[in-house]
Amino acid sequence: MSGRQVTAVVRALEGQYPDARCELDFSSPFELLVATVLSAQCTDQKVNEVTPGLFARYPTAEALASSDLADLEETIRPTGFFRQKAVTLQGIGRILCDRYGGEVPDVLEDLVALPGVGRKTANVVLGEAFAIPGIAVDTHVLRVARRLGWTTETDPVKVERDLMALIPKARWTRVSQLVIWHGRRRCHARPPACGACTLATRCPSFGEGPTDPSDAARLVKAGVRG
Repeated sequence: MSGRQVTAVVRALEGQYPDARCELDFSSPFELLVATVLSAQCTDQKVNEVTPGLFARYPTAEALASSDLADLEETIRPTGFFRQKAVTLQGIGRILCDRYGGEVPDVLEDLVALPGVGRKTANVVLGEAFAIPGIAVDTHVLRVARRLGWTTETDPVKVERDLMALIPKARWTRVSQLVIWHGRRRCHARPPACGACTLATRCPSFGEGPTDPSDAARLVKAGVRG
C-alpha cells in the first residue's frame, strides 16, 4: 500500500473515531505502566475496575515493591493470571526503586528491560504518558494492519518496523489508537463488520465478514474497552 493510500485510510479512521484514545485510565506513567501490564489477556474495562483499588493500596513503585504478594494477588485477581502478574508488578516496583528512583523511565530500552514489559507495553507508555511517538502492536494492530495490506508479517516486531516505514513518526501513537479502536469495534477477528466499515472501498480484505450493511451493523461494538 502506498503512502497516499495509507494517509487516506488514516483520515477515514479519524473521521470514524474522532475520540480515539488510550482506554486505560491513568494519571501518571507509573499507573499506565501497571495498567498496561494488567491488560494482558484482560479487557481494559476490567483493568479500569481494578486499578482504583490497586492504586489506593499501592500508589507508588515503593509501595508495590514492598507489597505483600498474597494481598497483591487478591487485589488484581479479576484481571486473570493474577499470580504471575503480581510477581511481575513486584519486580517492576523493585527495579524502578533500585535503578530509577521510583520513577518510570522514558527510554524504550530501559522499559523493555523491566519484568513483563515488551515493546508493545513500552510503546504504549512512551506514547501516552511521555508523548514520545511509538507504534503499539497489539493483537488488534497486528490483525488490522495485515488486512489493510500494510504488512505481511506475523511477528509483532516486524509489523512495528513495517508500520514505522509507512507512517510519519509524529503520527505513530495516534495511528495506533485509531487502529486499535477499529479492531475493537469493527475489524474483529471473526467476523469483521465489513459492510459497516468506512474502509470498505480501500480494504483489500473486504468481504472477510458480511458485506450486507444490516448484517454487518449487528456486529459493530460501540463503546468497547477491551
